[in-house]
Amino acid sequence: MEPPSSRPEEPPSWDELYKINLLPSELFLKFRKELQGLRVGVNLELYNEPTNDYHAKLVLKPLSPERKWKFIYEPLHQEVRVLSKKIPLTRFLNLQVGVGHNFQMNAMGWKWKLTSCLGGDGVSRIRNKTTLGLSPGIDFRFGWRADFVLPEVTGALGTEEPLFNMSSGRLEASLDRVEAIITHSDYL
Repeated sequence: MEPPSSRPEEPPSWDELYKINLLPSELFLKFRKELQGLRVGVNLELYNEPTNDYHAKLVLKPLSPERKWKFIYEPLHQEVRVLSKKIPLTRFLNLQVGVGHNFQMNAMGWKWKLTSCLGGDGVSRIRNKTTLGLSPGIDFRFGWRADFVLPEVTGALGTEEPLFNMSSGRLEASLDRVEAIITHSDYL
């Protein structure tokens, strides 16, 4: 056994505490056209990590603000789905349900997804989408995420603990998704 070191442990470097990744793992190219109260979309989706995969989708959904569903057809996977819009359960918690059919496997099933923009497990998470309108009919949407632990300041007086102690917190931020959305209309 080695005797305990009298040197204090070296604090982590800034590179270990703060990481920002600007290389998106998902790239989407979306073409949209509005026809008789419906939005028709063709999505080309490229996934960089971890699967290096791609999807093509045909998406139909009503234009009305009260829309309750959307229809998705994936020709490469031979799958059809009807999904509900996200149903808010609380201010930060949403539920989405759907039913689908896979023609290759001749199987039907249903899916559900519970999502939140906030995380937990000691690490706080913010997930968000930011839209940037480049010109009429062309938008870019950026999906980003930030996992963080806030800095913590502690101290004591009259005990063996130090008078002042500060942990610097952590941040891991990444640009997860970039979408280019091209909406066809008469003025383009």
